Amino acid sequence: MTSAENALTRDADDDGASIGAQIDWSFAASTAKRLTRPGPKVTTYTIEAAHAELADAATRAEGPVREVTRLADGLRVPTTRILDRKGWIDASSQSMRSMLGAGDAGAGESTGLAGKFAGLQAGGLLAFLSTAILGQYDPFTPDPETGEPGVLMVVAPNIISVERALKVVPSDFRLWVCLHEVTHRVQFSANPWLRGYMQDNVATLTTDTGESAGAVMARISKTLKDSDEPREKGIIGAMQLLQSPEQYAAFQRMMVLGTLLEGHADHVMDAVGPAQVPTVASIRAAFDKRRQSPSNPIQRIIRALIGMDAKIAQYVRGKAFVDEVVGTVGMDRFNVIWTSPETMPLPAEIDEPQAWIRRVL
Repeated sequence: MTSAENALTRDADDDGASIGAQIDWSFAASTAKRLTRPGPKVTTYTIEAAHAELADAATRAEGPVREVTRLADGLRVPTTRILDRKGWIDASSQSMRSMLGAGDAGAGESTGLAGKFAGLQAGGLLAFLSTAILGQYDPFTPDPETGEPGVLMVVAPNIISVERALKVVPSDFRLWVCLHEVTHRVQFSANPWLRGYMQDNVATLTTDTGESAGAVMARISKTLKDSDEPREKGIIGAMQLLQSPEQYAAFQRMMVLGTLLEGHADHVMDAVGPAQVPTVASIRAAFDKRRQSPSNPIQRIIRALIGMDAKIAQYVRGKAFVDEVVGTVGMDRFNVIWTSPETMPLPAEIDEPQAWIRRVL
Protein backbone atom coordinates (compact mmCIF):
# COMPACT_ATOMS: atom_id res chain seq x y z
CA MET A 1 0.00 0.00 0.00
CA THR A 2 2.85 2.37 0.70
CA SER A 3 3.86 2.42 -2.97
CA ALA A 4 0.35 3.37 -4.01
CA GLU A 5 0.01 6.09 -1.41
CA ASN A 6 3.15 7.77 -2.64
CA ALA A 7 1.85 7.66 -6.22
CA LEU A 8 -1.09 9.90 -5.33
CA THR A 9 -0.69 13.44 -6.66
CA ARG A 10 -0.03 16.22 -4.16
CA ASP A 11 -0.89 19.86 -4.74
CA ALA A 12 2.27 21.93 -4.46
CA ASP A 13 0.25 24.90 -3.19
CA ASP A 14 -0.87 23.02 -0.06
CA ASP A 15 2.46 23.21 1.80
CA GLY A 16 2.16 21.81 5.31
CA ALA A 17 -1.07 19.92 4.67
CA SER A 18 -1.06 16.17 4.95
CA ILE A 19 -1.38 14.23 1.73
CA GLY A 20 -4.62 12.76 3.04
CA ALA A 21 -6.16 16.21 3.48
CA GLN A 22 -5.39 17.01 -0.16
CA ILE A 23 -7.64 14.21 -1.45
CA ASP A 24 -11.42 14.36 -1.75
CA TRP A 25 -12.06 10.99 -0.15
CA SER A 26 -15.82 11.09 -0.66
CA PHE A 27 -15.22 11.54 -4.38
CA ALA A 28 -12.57 8.77 -4.28
CA ALA A 29 -15.01 6.32 -2.71
CA SER A 30 -17.89 7.18 -5.05
CA THR A 31 -15.57 6.94 -8.06
CA ALA A 32 -14.27 3.55 -6.95
CA LYS A 33 -17.77 2.19 -6.43
CA ARG A 34 -18.73 3.27 -9.94
CA LEU A 35 -15.62 1.67 -11.43
CA THR A 36 -15.45 -1.60 -9.51
CA ARG A 37 -16.62 -4.70 -11.33
CA PRO A 38 -19.52 -6.72 -9.96
CA GLY A 39 -18.62 -9.85 -8.06
CA PRO A 40 -19.39 -13.42 -9.12
CA LYS A 41 -22.98 -14.40 -9.67
CA VAL A 42 -24.35 -15.95 -6.48
CA THR A 43 -27.73 -16.63 -4.95
CA THR A 44 -28.86 -14.86 -1.80
CA TYR A 45 -28.54 -18.16 0.04
CA THR A 46 -24.94 -18.64 -1.13
CA ILE A 47 -23.76 -15.19 -0.12
CA GLU A 48 -25.52 -15.34 3.25
CA ALA A 49 -24.01 -18.76 3.94
CA ALA A 50 -20.56 -17.48 2.93
CA HIS A 51 -20.90 -14.49 5.27
CA ALA A 52 -21.86 -16.75 8.17
CA GLU A 53 -19.06 -19.23 7.47
CA LEU A 54 -16.41 -16.53 7.12
CA ALA A 55 -17.45 -14.87 10.38
CA ASP A 56 -17.25 -18.22 12.14
CA ALA A 57 -13.89 -19.04 10.50
CA ALA A 58 -12.37 -15.74 11.62
CA THR A 59 -13.37 -16.48 15.20
CA ARG A 60 -12.22 -20.12 15.10
CA ALA A 61 -8.85 -19.13 13.61
CA GLU A 62 -7.95 -16.97 16.58
CA GLY A 63 -7.25 -19.86 18.99
CA PRO A 64 -4.86 -21.86 16.77
CA VAL A 65 -3.06 -18.68 15.65
CA ARG A 66 -2.51 -17.56 19.24
CA GLU A 67 -1.30 -21.04 20.18
CA VAL A 68 1.29 -21.17 17.39
CA THR A 69 2.47 -17.53 17.68
CA ARG A 70 2.47 -17.38 21.50
CA LEU A 71 0.94 -13.92 21.12
CA ALA A 72 -2.23 -12.15 22.37
CA ASP A 73 -2.97 -14.74 25.05
CA GLY A 74 -5.98 -13.62 27.09
CA LEU A 75 -6.94 -10.70 24.89
CA ARG A 76 -10.50 -10.42 23.60
CA VAL A 77 -11.24 -11.54 20.06
CA PRO A 78 -11.84 -8.32 18.04
CA THR A 79 -14.50 -7.66 15.45
CA THR A 80 -14.53 -9.16 11.95
CA ARG A 81 -16.41 -7.36 9.19
CA ILE A 82 -17.64 -9.43 6.23
CA LEU A 83 -17.97 -7.03 3.30
CA ASP A 84 -18.81 -6.85 -0.38
CA ARG A 85 -16.58 -4.87 -2.75
CA LYS A 86 -18.36 -1.56 -2.25
CA GLY A 87 -18.34 -2.03 1.50
CA TRP A 88 -14.59 -2.64 1.36
CA ILE A 89 -14.14 0.56 -0.66
CA ASP A 90 -16.00 2.60 1.96
CA ALA A 91 -14.00 1.04 4.80
CA SER A 92 -10.65 1.37 3.06
CA SER A 93 -11.17 4.96 1.98
CA GLN A 94 -11.85 5.79 5.63
CA SER A 95 -8.76 3.87 6.74
CA MET A 96 -6.50 5.58 4.17
CA ARG A 97 -7.97 8.94 5.15
CA SER A 98 -7.01 8.30 8.79
CA MET A 99 -3.58 6.82 8.04
CA LEU A 100 -2.65 9.72 5.76
CA GLY A 101 -3.60 12.33 8.33
CA ALA A 102 -6.86 13.68 6.93
CA GLY A 103 -8.83 13.21 10.14
CA ASP A 104 -12.56 12.48 10.14
CA ALA A 105 -14.64 12.51 6.97
CA GLY A 106 -15.01 16.04 5.67
CA ALA A 107 -12.70 17.58 8.26
CA GLY A 108 -10.18 19.70 6.37
CA GLU A 109 -10.66 17.57 3.29
CA SER A 110 -9.80 19.14 -0.06
CA THR A 111 -12.89 19.49 -2.23
CA GLY A 112 -11.47 21.76 -4.93
CA LEU A 113 -10.34 20.74 -8.38
CA ALA A 114 -7.00 19.41 -7.09
CA GLY A 115 -8.80 17.38 -4.43
CA LYS A 116 -11.18 15.95 -7.03
CA PHE A 117 -8.29 14.99 -9.30
CA ALA A 118 -6.45 13.30 -6.45
CA GLY A 119 -9.72 11.61 -5.47
CA LEU A 120 -10.07 10.31 -9.02
CA GLN A 121 -6.61 8.73 -8.77
CA ALA A 122 -7.35 7.26 -5.36
CA GLY A 123 -10.71 5.99 -6.61
CA GLY A 124 -9.11 4.17 -9.53
CA LEU A 125 -6.68 2.49 -7.16
CA LEU A 126 -9.44 1.49 -4.74
CA ALA A 127 -11.55 0.09 -7.59
CA PHE A 128 -8.67 -2.10 -8.78
CA LEU A 129 -7.85 -3.35 -5.28
CA SER A 130 -11.50 -3.99 -4.43
CA THR A 131 -11.51 -6.95 -6.82
CA ALA A 132 -8.17 -8.35 -5.60
CA ILE A 133 -8.24 -8.13 -1.80
CA LEU A 134 -9.41 -11.29 -0.02
CA GLY A 135 -8.96 -10.02 3.49
CA GLN A 136 -7.23 -7.16 5.25
CA TYR A 137 -6.45 -6.21 8.81
CA ASP A 138 -6.93 -2.47 9.24
CA PRO A 139 -5.02 -1.28 12.33
CA PHE A 140 -6.32 2.28 12.06
CA THR A 141 -10.13 2.11 11.89
CA PRO A 142 -11.84 1.85 15.30
CA ASP A 143 -13.59 -1.37 16.25
CA PRO A 144 -17.32 -0.48 16.33
CA GLU A 145 -17.79 -2.50 19.53
CA THR A 146 -14.95 -1.06 21.61
CA GLY A 147 -13.78 2.08 19.85
CA GLU A 148 -10.23 0.73 19.94
CA PRO A 149 -8.30 0.85 16.64
CA GLY A 150 -8.20 -2.36 14.63
CA VAL A 151 -10.74 -4.15 12.42
CA LEU A 152 -10.39 -7.31 10.34
CA MET A 153 -12.16 -7.09 6.97
CA VAL A 154 -12.96 -10.07 4.74
CA VAL A 155 -14.27 -9.51 1.19
CA ALA A 156 -16.76 -12.32 0.56
CA PRO A 157 -17.28 -12.01 -3.24
CA ASN A 158 -13.52 -12.06 -3.88
CA ILE A 159 -13.07 -15.18 -1.77
CA ILE A 160 -15.92 -16.90 -3.60
CA SER A 161 -14.41 -15.89 -6.95
CA VAL A 162 -10.96 -17.23 -6.10
CA GLU A 163 -12.14 -20.49 -4.54
CA ARG A 164 -14.16 -21.17 -7.69
CA ALA A 165 -11.21 -20.35 -9.94
CA LEU A 166 -8.86 -22.58 -7.93
CA LYS A 167 -11.46 -25.36 -7.60
CA VAL A 168 -10.70 -25.82 -3.90
CA VAL A 169 -12.96 -26.87 -1.02
CA PRO A 170 -14.78 -23.63 -0.07
CA SER A 171 -14.93 -24.22 3.69
CA ASP A 172 -11.23 -25.09 3.81
CA PHE A 173 -10.22 -22.12 1.67
CA ARG A 174 -12.26 -19.70 3.77
CA LEU A 175 -10.61 -20.86 6.98
CA TRP A 176 -7.18 -20.79 5.31
CA VAL A 177 -7.66 -17.15 4.28
CA CYS A 178 -8.86 -16.26 7.78
CA LEU A 179 -5.81 -17.88 9.36
CA HIS A 180 -3.58 -15.46 7.44
CA GLU A 181 -5.61 -12.35 8.22
CA VAL A 182 -6.19 -13.30 11.85
CA THR A 183 -2.42 -13.60 12.23
CA HIS A 184 -2.18 -9.92 11.28
CA ARG A 185 -4.87 -9.13 13.83
CA VAL A 186 -2.90 -11.01 16.50
CA GLN A 187 0.35 -9.26 15.53
CA PHE A 188 -1.16 -5.82 16.11
CA SER A 189 -3.31 -6.77 19.11
CA ALA A 190 -0.28 -8.15 20.95
CA ASN A 191 2.02 -5.30 19.90
CA PRO A 192 0.10 -1.99 19.89
CA TRP A 193 3.29 -0.01 19.22
CA LEU A 194 3.26 -1.31 15.62
CA ARG A 195 0.37 1.01 14.79
CA GLY A 196 2.25 4.14 15.84
CA TYR A 197 5.41 2.89 14.15
CA MET A 198 3.52 2.58 10.88
CA GLN A 199 1.91 6.00 11.26
CA ASP A 200 5.26 7.68 11.99
CA ASN A 201 6.87 6.18 8.90
CA VAL A 202 3.87 7.01 6.70
CA ALA A 203 4.02 10.60 8.00
CA THR A 204 7.68 10.81 6.95
CA LEU A 205 6.87 9.33 3.56
CA THR A 206 4.06 11.75 2.86
CA THR A 207 5.66 14.94 4.18
CA ASP A 208 6.35 17.62 1.61
CA THR A 209 10.14 18.07 1.69
CA GLY A 210 9.88 21.52 0.12
CA GLU A 211 12.48 20.62 -2.50
CA SER A 212 12.21 22.37 -5.84
CA ALA A 213 12.10 20.32 -9.03
CA GLY A 214 15.66 21.44 -9.75
CA ALA A 215 16.88 20.25 -6.35
CA VAL A 216 15.20 16.90 -6.84
CA MET A 217 16.78 16.47 -10.28
CA ALA A 218 20.20 17.44 -8.91
CA ARG A 219 19.89 14.87 -6.12
CA ILE A 220 18.80 12.17 -8.58
CA SER A 221 21.70 12.99 -10.89
CA LYS A 222 24.18 12.87 -8.01
CA THR A 223 22.76 9.57 -6.79
CA LEU A 224 23.01 8.01 -10.24
CA LYS A 225 26.56 9.28 -10.71
CA ASP A 226 28.19 8.93 -7.31
CA SER A 227 26.27 6.52 -5.10
CA ASP A 228 27.68 3.04 -4.57
CA GLU A 229 24.50 1.94 -2.80
CA PRO A 230 22.73 -0.84 -4.75
CA ARG A 231 19.32 0.16 -6.06
CA GLU A 232 16.26 -2.03 -6.34
CA LYS A 233 14.75 -2.81 -9.71
CA GLY A 234 11.48 -1.46 -11.07
CA ILE A 235 9.14 0.80 -9.13
CA ILE A 236 11.06 0.37 -5.85
CA GLY A 237 14.27 1.60 -7.46
CA ALA A 238 12.44 4.56 -9.00
CA MET A 239 11.08 5.53 -5.61
CA GLN A 240 14.56 5.25 -4.12
CA LEU A 241 15.68 7.95 -6.55
CA LEU A 242 12.66 10.23 -6.09
CA GLN A 243 12.47 10.18 -2.31
CA SER A 244 14.63 12.19 0.03
CA PRO A 245 17.09 10.15 2.12
CA GLU A 246 14.76 10.44 5.12
CA GLN A 247 11.78 9.29 3.07
CA TYR A 248 13.63 6.39 1.56
CA ALA A 249 14.80 5.27 5.02
CA ALA A 250 11.15 5.32 6.15
CA PHE A 251 10.17 3.46 2.99
CA GLN A 252 12.76 0.76 3.74
CA ARG A 253 11.44 0.42 7.28
CA MET A 254 7.92 -0.01 5.94
CA MET A 255 9.07 -2.58 3.39
CA VAL A 256 10.90 -4.55 6.08
CA LEU A 257 7.88 -4.39 8.38
CA GLY A 258 5.56 -5.52 5.58
CA THR A 259 7.93 -8.36 4.68
CA LEU A 260 8.04 -9.49 8.30
CA LEU A 261 4.27 -9.28 8.83
CA GLU A 262 3.43 -11.15 5.62
CA GLY A 263 6.16 -13.75 6.04
CA HIS A 264 5.14 -14.40 9.64
CA ALA A 265 1.51 -14.82 8.56
CA ASP A 266 2.48 -17.30 5.84
CA HIS A 267 4.64 -19.22 8.32
CA VAL A 268 1.73 -19.41 10.75
CA MET A 269 -0.67 -20.54 8.02
CA ASP A 270 1.60 -23.45 7.18
CA ALA A 271 2.14 -24.31 10.85
CA VAL A 272 -1.56 -24.24 11.70
CA GLY A 273 -2.95 -25.45 8.40
CA PRO A 274 -2.36 -29.22 8.50
CA ALA A 275 -4.30 -29.59 11.75
CA GLN A 276 -7.10 -27.19 10.87
CA VAL A 277 -7.48 -27.31 7.06
CA PRO A 278 -7.63 -30.85 5.61
CA THR A 279 -6.84 -29.79 2.04
CA VAL A 280 -4.18 -27.20 2.93
CA ALA A 281 -1.52 -28.75 0.65
CA SER A 282 -3.65 -28.48 -2.48
CA ILE A 283 -4.82 -24.98 -1.51
CA ARG A 284 -1.25 -23.77 -1.00
CA ALA A 285 -0.10 -25.25 -4.32
CA ALA A 286 -3.03 -23.77 -6.26
CA PHE A 287 -2.72 -20.37 -4.58
CA ASP A 288 1.04 -20.11 -5.12
CA LYS A 289 0.55 -21.00 -8.78
CA ARG A 290 -2.07 -18.26 -9.04
CA ARG A 291 0.31 -15.70 -7.48
CA GLN A 292 2.95 -16.50 -10.09
CA SER A 293 0.66 -16.75 -13.12
CA PRO A 294 1.03 -14.06 -15.82
CA SER A 295 -1.58 -11.33 -16.06
CA ASN A 296 -2.59 -9.21 -19.02
CA PRO A 297 -0.39 -6.19 -19.92
CA ILE A 298 -2.67 -3.61 -18.31
CA GLN A 299 -2.79 -5.59 -15.08
CA ARG A 300 0.99 -5.96 -15.11
CA ILE A 301 1.40 -2.19 -15.44
CA ILE A 302 -1.03 -1.50 -12.60
CA ARG A 303 0.59 -4.15 -10.40
CA ALA A 304 4.00 -2.60 -10.98
CA LEU A 305 2.79 0.94 -10.29
CA ILE A 306 1.16 0.06 -6.99
CA GLY A 307 3.87 -2.32 -5.89
CA MET A 308 1.85 -5.55 -5.89
CA ASP A 309 4.71 -7.57 -7.35
CA ALA A 310 6.96 -6.25 -4.61
CA LYS A 311 4.33 -7.32 -2.10
CA ILE A 312 4.25 -10.86 -3.51
CA ALA A 313 8.03 -10.99 -3.12
CA GLN A 314 7.52 -9.95 0.51
CA TYR A 315 5.62 -13.18 1.20
CA VAL A 316 8.46 -15.32 -0.16
CA ARG A 317 11.38 -13.47 1.46
CA GLY A 318 9.53 -12.90 4.72
CA LYS A 319 8.46 -16.51 5.10
CA ALA A 320 12.02 -17.72 4.42
CA PHE A 321 13.27 -15.35 7.15
CA VAL A 322 10.69 -16.46 9.71
CA ASP A 323 11.09 -20.14 8.84
CA GLU A 324 14.85 -20.02 9.43
CA VAL A 325 14.73 -17.97 12.63
CA VAL A 326 11.95 -20.06 14.20
CA GLY A 327 13.64 -23.24 13.04
CA THR A 328 16.89 -22.10 14.68
CA VAL A 329 15.77 -20.54 17.97
CA GLY A 330 12.07 -21.44 18.37
CA MET A 331 8.97 -19.25 18.40
CA ASP A 332 9.41 -17.84 21.91
CA ARG A 333 12.86 -16.40 21.14
CA PHE A 334 11.70 -15.29 17.69
CA ASN A 335 9.04 -13.17 19.43
CA VAL A 336 11.79 -10.84 20.69
CA ILE A 337 11.40 -9.34 17.22
CA TRP A 338 8.17 -7.65 18.36
CA THR A 339 9.86 -5.78 21.24
CA SER A 340 10.62 -2.43 19.56
CA PRO A 341 11.77 -0.80 16.31
CA GLU A 342 15.35 -1.67 17.30
CA THR A 343 14.59 -5.39 17.22
CA MET A 344 13.03 -5.25 13.76
CA PRO A 345 15.23 -6.79 11.04
CA LEU A 346 17.51 -4.47 9.14
CA PRO A 347 16.96 -4.52 5.36
CA ALA A 348 20.04 -6.69 4.77
CA GLU A 349 18.97 -9.12 7.51
CA ILE A 350 15.78 -10.18 5.75
CA ASP A 351 17.90 -12.31 3.42
CA GLU A 352 20.44 -13.13 6.17
CA PRO A 353 18.38 -14.37 9.14
CA GLN A 354 21.45 -15.52 11.01
CA ALA A 355 22.71 -11.93 11.01
CA TRP A 356 19.52 -10.85 12.81
CA ILE A 357 19.95 -13.69 15.31
CA ARG A 358 23.53 -12.60 16.05
CA ARG A 359 22.61 -8.93 16.40
CA VAL A 360 19.43 -9.23 18.45
CA LEU A 361 19.60 -12.54 20.30
